[in-house]
Amino acid sequence: MATPRSSKLQLALIATLALCAIRLWLMPLPSSFWVDEMGTAFVVHHGKADPTLRVAPQVADSIYYALPALAEKIFGFNEISFRIFSVLAIAVSLFLIARIAARLIHPDAAWFVAFGCLALRNFDYEAADARPYAIGTLVLCLALWFLIRWMDSARWIDGLAFAASGALLWSVHLIFWPFYILFAVYVGYRFFTSATRLRWPAVAAVAVLIAAGVVPAALRSLALLHQAGAHVVVPKPRFQELENELKISLLTGITTLALLVGRYLRWEPQRGNLTAAAFVLIAGWWLLDPLAIYLFSIVSHESVFVPRYMFLAEPGIALMLALLVSLIVPAQYWRCTGLALGIGVLAFGGHWRYLWPPHHNSDWRAAAAALRAWNQAPNVPVICPSPFIEARPPVWRPDYPLNSFLYSNLAVYPMTGKIYPFPFESSSPVERYADELAESTLSRSPRFAIFGGDRAVDFWRDWLAREPELQKWHHRNLGLYGDVEVVVFEP
Repeated sequence: MATPRSSKLQLALIATLALCAIRLWLMPLPSSFWVDEMGTAFVVHHGKADPTLRVAPQVADSIYYALPALAEKIFGFNEISFRIFSVLAIAVSLFLIARIAARLIHPDAAWFVAFGCLALRNFDYEAADARPYAIGTLVLCLALWFLIRWMDSARWIDGLAFAASGALLWSVHLIFWPFYILFAVYVGYRFFTSATRLRWPAVAAVAVLIAAGVVPAALRSLALLHQAGAHVVVPKPRFQELENELKISLLTGITTLALLVGRYLRWEPQRGNLTAAAFVLIAGWWLLDPLAIYLFSIVSHESVFVPRYMFLAEPGIALMLALLVSLIVPAQYWRCTGLALGIGVLAFGGHWRYLWPPHHNSDWRAAAAALRAWNQAPNVPVICPSPFIEARPPVWRPDYPLNSFLYSNLAVYPMTGKIYPFPFESSSPVERYADELAESTLSRSPRFAIFGGDRAVDFWRDWLAREPELQKWHHRNLGLYGDVEVVVFEP
């Protein structure tokens, strides 16, 4: 029977979790889309067969887009509707992660792991992102939950549920392939150490079902390998970046703090009930995805070591943290420790500098509005570098269509003026085009603007300011919009 004290603690945990979800997941929903979310809007509105998507076929290759399309039909087109399914997916994911923690570590460790996930910026980021990552996290959590149950119970219904969710994962995003290594490692360990009542025919049957389900996605991934270099947005990773993704400092820091608190309170070291199989699953969830993507980027020389591609490993960090803390914190203090962590997340991770915290450091909406307010004329030139790396010669050309994936930001947040599309980055042919444009058009206009990502805008601002025809012109920023800029030139 629950005591008044335990009931109050339970209410405090629930209230803290609700406040964290409101602040970290719901309040960023109305903020501006960032680049990839505007790409989502383009895919939803134009379909996966749009010819301008051929330059980046991996973008539309996901079953995810049916969800924002459905949300738009129900709620209309806006930032909140496109993100609502991500919020729902991450909420269910958090519930499943807590259940996994309760099953593998300790029943009351569920609260600690839940707040541990909320302490991770990337996990919260998924909740307000109109991209496939939150849906991928949900599918992965379902797969691992049913996999654990299947290994423990040997029931066919759990095996089939694992096969269905496991086969679905690769179709959510082509970069999720490393988690099949995790499935294989966990199943292999439990099977070959006789830590399950399953026999090889059942394991083989489920493996065949998953293999059959992932074949289409695997073939598409292999087909894209030959053009992977065209989509690389980051350099080859350094080992320090791998350490950062694994959150080594976070794990050691909080574990050290728990040790100091335990020493002060004279806690005895805890033996715990963690099994070797549970350790294999948790360690694999934490390590395998970042490690596989890191090694692939090093060996192939085509870096895909992008933090958002490793979002699905974030729950593994929270579980590993709980595993380490379980060796220090007595079982009766789990919920108190979880509450302390939750209050810390709310206090120090709530982005209290903002009334409404932004989802991403990109305010394309406000920047476009400022440009519209500055420019009411239809013929004032506006140079718009594409925010997508695929926009470069020979794909890009001066007359590249504006109604395209590479300029999807212009459709989501439109503006006035005569738009001149520029590529993602400069090159000799592009600079020759810019030189001709400055002489024939820009210098003869009453004013003009540059609108886009800050790096591209800064480059073209400095480049055009050196042009002989424009050296006596003045330029200024219209405002601060995160990593988006609007620079206007006036005589």
